[in-house]
Amino acid sequence: MTVPSTPLARERVGVMLPRDLPAAQVLPFARRAEELGFDELWVVEDLGFRGGVAQAGAVLAATERIVVGIGIMPAGARNAAFAAMELATLAQLFPGRLISGIGHGMPVWMRQSGAWTASPLTFIGEYATAVSALLRGEPGPMNGRYVTIQGVVIGETPDIVPPVVLGVRGPKSLEVAGRTADGVLLAEPCPPAYIAAALGHMGTTPGTAGVEVIAYDVAVVDDDSDAALERARAGLTWIGEPDWAPHLAAMPFADQLARHRQKCTGPEEFAATMPAEWVAELTLAGTPDQVRERVAARYRAGATSVVLTPVEADGPAALTQLARVLSHR
Repeated sequence: MTVPSTPLARERVGVMLPRDLPAAQVLPFARRAEELGFDELWVVEDLGFRGGVAQAGAVLAATERIVVGIGIMPAGARNAAFAAMELATLAQLFPGRLISGIGHGMPVWMRQSGAWTASPLTFIGEYATAVSALLRGEPGPMNGRYVTIQGVVIGETPDIVPPVVLGVRGPKSLEVAGRTADGVLLAEPCPPAYIAAALGHMGTTPGTAGVEVIAYDVAVVDDDSDAALERARAGLTWIGEPDWAPHLAAMPFADQLARHRQKCTGPEEFAATMPAEWVAELTLAGTPDQVRERVAARYRAGATSVVLTPVEADGPAALTQLARVLSHR
């Protein structure tokens, strides 16, 4: 496992920049997140929306302190050497303010773009190993099955090497992350039991030095906890899909949730009709005090950063409400 030159502080709170936020609001949102005191801002690279590296560069240039995470760059979309060059450039220009998230990418998107490999596990392991080596100033490793950049060298490397985390799920992918990267980015939902299980698959334990565990979670903050839970449901529609099974396996209601999913006619009904206690376990929704305690529970399970994901239509207004979680830190 690689270790960045200057490890980031633990127990950080970040916020996600909504992928569909109007372009004119992107930089004001980033500046406001920094002003409100968030430690991190995470940009999204989803097919059909905006590029992660371009967003990260713009946001870093528009702010002064906040750490920017790319969550995530699909490995199949970029040659490993050129991806490392992009990341090294950002890390040189903005020392200590970048986290590099790399993942498989959503299979349907990657197949649409002709970038899905026959062996995603082999590919992501080779890719993470190669990018990390280049960022440290080392020559590209021996050619593998997919990544063939042996001997490539980046002439100028950053003084502070940005952490490379893998945005993956599932036991086999998490094991690869434990072997080849500085940590993992866990997409929502990230209840403590899932974080603990993921660390087990990675072969590490909570608090291990140099290991990043970034936990995304749908978040809504309101003085009325019931209202917050109701508004958070919109962010849970997709967890009924089979790909999200690893997130739910350790939950006591996993079997019930699976049966509930089978009875529903679609994702909207699934999210709208699940019991409120499930919503509370699978989100960071509630009063500021309730959300702070759920964030703390994720830290205790091993998260180093908890990223609040707004789900409401008015992103800037949601940002201000989410920042109420920070007031008693």
